[in-house]
Amino acid sequence: MNLLPVPLFGLGNFGKSVTVTAQERLNLYAEIIPDGEKERLAMYPTPGLDALYNLGANPIRGTREVGGNLYAVCGPALYKITSAGVATNLGLLLTSSGRVSMIDNGLQLMVVDNPNGYIVTLATDAFAQITDVDWPGAVTVTFLNQRFVVNKPNSGQFFVSALLDGLSWDALDFATAESSPDNLVAVEADAGQLYLLGDKTTELWGDSGSLDFPFSRIGSAAVEFGLAAKNSLCKFDDSLMFLRQNRLGQVQVCRLAGASAQVVSTPEIDHVFNGYAGLSDATAFAYLLGGHPMYQINFNTANRSWLYDGSNGGWCQVGGDTTRHRADTHAVFNGNTVVGDYASGKIYDLSADHLTDDGDTIPRQFIGRHQSSGGFSQFAEVWIEMEPGQGLQTGQGSNPQVMLQVSRDGGKTWGAELWRTLGAIGQYRTRANWLRLGRSRDWVMKFRVTDPVKTVFVAAWGRFQ
Repeated sequence: MNLLPVPLFGLGNFGKSVTVTAQERLNLYAEIIPDGEKERLAMYPTPGLDALYNLGANPIRGTREVGGNLYAVCGPALYKITSAGVATNLGLLLTSSGRVSMIDNGLQLMVVDNPNGYIVTLATDAFAQITDVDWPGAVTVTFLNQRFVVNKPNSGQFFVSALLDGLSWDALDFATAESSPDNLVAVEADAGQLYLLGDKTTELWGDSGSLDFPFSRIGSAAVEFGLAAKNSLCKFDDSLMFLRQNRLGQVQVCRLAGASAQVVSTPEIDHVFNGYAGLSDATAFAYLLGGHPMYQINFNTANRSWLYDGSNGGWCQVGGDTTRHRADTHAVFNGNTVVGDYASGKIYDLSADHLTDDGDTIPRQFIGRHQSSGGFSQFAEVWIEMEPGQGLQTGQGSNPQVMLQVSRDGGKTWGAELWRTLGAIGQYRTRANWLRLGRSRDWVMKFRVTDPVKTVFVAAWGRFQ
């Protein structure tokens, strides 16, 4: 009756049937260990939040770093925040809610809130609404080859500005996405190419060199998927990520590089996402975490947030047990990864060094793989190895605890909560173990930590009888 490794850790996610897999990770991401010293997979805590700036009660609608300053739209106001933390209200938009699209050309910052457009002259901080009679209106904005590019609302048309001047537009400087009659949802420039994303199809355009109109379509093919949620689109590593759809009817998360589209959501994740209401209001951003490119997608109507790990293809939930994560917009500013709150005017530092979400508890939980030998067996002992001795000096977390719940019916119901210590600060030999867990032929185990301590799941061992 030797202790044997228990293969609790995996990259699966519950979706269609808990009998197939009950796996779940909340505020924990997986990292594959090449040498597999103790296990081939470990789980680390997702970043916490620490408030840097508070611009008021209204939600943060957009953020962008330009020239060492952070520009943020909070409610109707556009703010400039300096590296010293001084915030200045530069001007008011005509709207006060909904995500904005922001881009700069090195001289000007352009903000669009559908259908209006605004320009900040970076050298003087002068703020102005675009009032050119040929301004077509805009849903989103991007920048390529010295011109701002916008997609006109409720059409398949996109327009380009004058060279390096977002205040000047010509009614003849436009083209139409032609492969399908669907409307353009967004425009985005990446790797020197212009992506025109409709609600059912996507086209790629490039610099034509023409003096009349600077862009032309690349080839005759189109990607037969469009953008299901305008604000789910963002740059990710060396590609674009977004929630996609076509005429088949359901949505998936897609990674697009050139005309090559790769689905990154699993069938289980697709099942979960397609069960949510209000998919078109999803928002997303991407960031780098300890070498892991991360894509966070927030479903506002469903009140849920998910994190995709581009290094191993794993997914986990982030936020509360039943609530979405606070972060909604992203920028890199002052050497920090900063994110804007979807419900308030707070801008946070997003970092693994922060053990709470601005003072609120971050629940860390995972549900492991099924443990089944085909017949009845008794779990005489199980212990989980975590990073020990991480307790705080005082207060909650000075004696951190880990909780185990056992399901003996394959993840359908759960037993009592069984709590064990993780070790006070400096107690590096502490291990959490549980004895005499009963008999079953299909075990599932749930582990949970709510103390504000570094939570790393390393390995699990068990003894069967």
